[in-house]
Amino acid sequence: MTATFAADARTPADLLRSALDGDPARPLVTFYDDGTGERVELSVRTFDNWVAKTSNLLQDELGAGPGDRAALLLPAHWQTAVWLLACWSVGVAAAPGGDPEPADLVVSGPDGLEAAQACSGERVALALRPLGGRFPQRPAGFLDYAAEVPAQGDRFAPYSPVDPEAVALETETGGLPLRLTGEEIVQHARAGAARLGIAPGSRVLSTLPYDTWEGLEAGLLAPLAAGASVVLCRNSAELSAEQWEQRTASERVTLRLG
Repeated sequence: MTATFAADARTPADLLRSALDGDPARPLVTFYDDGTGERVELSVRTFDNWVAKTSNLLQDELGAGPGDRAALLLPAHWQTAVWLLACWSVGVAAAPGGDPEPADLVVSGPDGLEAAQACSGERVALALRPLGGRFPQRPAGFLDYAAEVPAQGDRFAPYSPVDPEAVALETETGGLPLRLTGEEIVQHARAGAARLGIAPGSRVLSTLPYDTWEGLEAGLLAPLAAGASVVLCRNSAELSAEQWEQRTASERVTLRLG
């Protein structure tokens, strides 16, 4: 019987560390935005570097720590995946698509900036431009993520140990609220990988949003728990069957979800 990938992992951040200890040069997240023609591929090492920098921004610049809640008003995007793992590395509960008003901080893309102003805590804006570009003009009342993150350190260590039994994710499934600890995220992700047939080396293509468990499972967590990789596609509704076939072949996709 094949050993479970990262068998001792108790948080999603543990899963990422195990991937880094394995083959850090392999692709982890490949992202397409068919509205702009953007394609970005991040290896495990590069993704981990973005997570480390973002975690340092969260902890040192934004003063976030265990017990805090971050509303993530973001689409399924490679930078959203980075923010999720950064929250879990610091011990912050992530709420994709969550209500910003009671949140301790909010992270928003261009489409969520108006709603994000309801948060009285720290506010971070992501332009979601190709190559991680900045806003032409920083939104008033927000930090521009692309301007702040490059100066952060490439290594991260939390000031406080992350509790695997603390709430780490607030989302929904089947229209019902779902709150999971870090340990439960790992357990659910492993169960999803087994159910979907995702194994080490699999390439999972997802067009699902990140504001439900199903989208998070398909587009990040089940592949991460299995030692696989993900191909995220955004604004892809107008692709033809031939274009999908070409992408599936060129990216060596083994499973398409959404």
